[in-house]
Amino acid sequence: MKITNITCYVVEGVNETPSFHWREGIVSGSRQGTKSYGGLLRIDTDEGLVGVAGGGNGYALAEMTEKYLRDAYVGRNPLLTEALWHTQWELHRSGVRLLGAIDIACWDIKSQAAGMPLYKLLGGNNPKTPAYASTVTWDTMDEYEQHIKECMDEGFFAFKLHASGDARWDAELSHNLRAWTGDEADLMFDASAGWDFVTSLWFGHALEDAGFLWYEEPMREYDLPSYAQLCADLDIPVLGAETSEGVHWNASTWIRQRALDMVRTNVGSKAGFTGALKIAHLAESFGMRAQVHGMGWHNAQLCAAIPNNDYYEQLVINSEQIAGLKEMGPLSIVDGYITASEEPGMGSHPDWQDLERRAVLVV
Repeated sequence: MKITNITCYVVEGVNETPSFHWREGIVSGSRQGTKSYGGLLRIDTDEGLVGVAGGGNGYALAEMTEKYLRDAYVGRNPLLTEALWHTQWELHRSGVRLLGAIDIACWDIKSQAAGMPLYKLLGGNNPKTPAYASTVTWDTMDEYEQHIKECMDEGFFAFKLHASGDARWDAELSHNLRAWTGDEADLMFDASAGWDFVTSLWFGHALEDAGFLWYEEPMREYDLPSYAQLCADLDIPVLGAETSEGVHWNASTWIRQRALDMVRTNVGSKAGFTGALKIAHLAESFGMRAQVHGMGWHNAQLCAAIPNNDYYEQLVINSEQIAGLKEMGPLSIVDGYITASEEPGMGSHPDWQDLERRAVLVV
């Protein structure tokens, strides 16, 4: 099999996700109704199979397609994902980003060619993964209590908080969460890299008192000695390396420095399925868990593929969105679990004629 063409479609869209915000100091969030320009990468083959992957910045993905991807990948076998993945890193060294898209699209083709769902092709562990309710940042304790109880009514038994920016308020919230959910629930906390070492240490002890499962990204991910000291001083597992580049090469440095107790992996930000798997397998060789970060089809398949991940992450935003989580097709959360699709590839592909008509740029 050979790749015969690579096409990028840039499509204007409107964000339909309900508005929300993160902690103080983080500019990003979600504003419903804002425009975006996403990219969709299509790989054609001489055997008629088509691979698809999305990219957040459509214009950047289009530029990468025009300048680099065709020259680097057309004529090559899309089933040789390992070889193609290492080509990505030669491009990465030259400053090219968004490289996970090519890997995802090739795994799409590979899954279709094998006639197997991705999670089985990637290893195959368990199609059913427990999901945790990952909260956005609400403004009052009453809002948290209301929405946490709504999640419990929907069957969730694991919950993650994100920092507000006020460590003492967050500590009170963490203890309240334990009271609302009871002793059996698994609880996590994501500090969104907002604190220094002193605050991180103090807050970690507060989480230990409340019996949390993990403590995520308390500090920026540049100072590994401080992370190593934090891990040594706390009993609660520290989860890190979510935003750092370098995939398994970088993760191995964190592990060697004993700067984390659990490592993050993710299809989108760790250079595709190949990179995400390398991190998971590396972590397993050290007896370490590799927690999958983020939602979506790709990460649901990854969760079902590996044995050393605990949960699928599901963002919870407001009452209406929480009530609709059980009605999201292949990504439905039912009684606290998500079940990976058995369909080969990435599911149904778009209507290509309609996509070409709507696209603001086709490269």
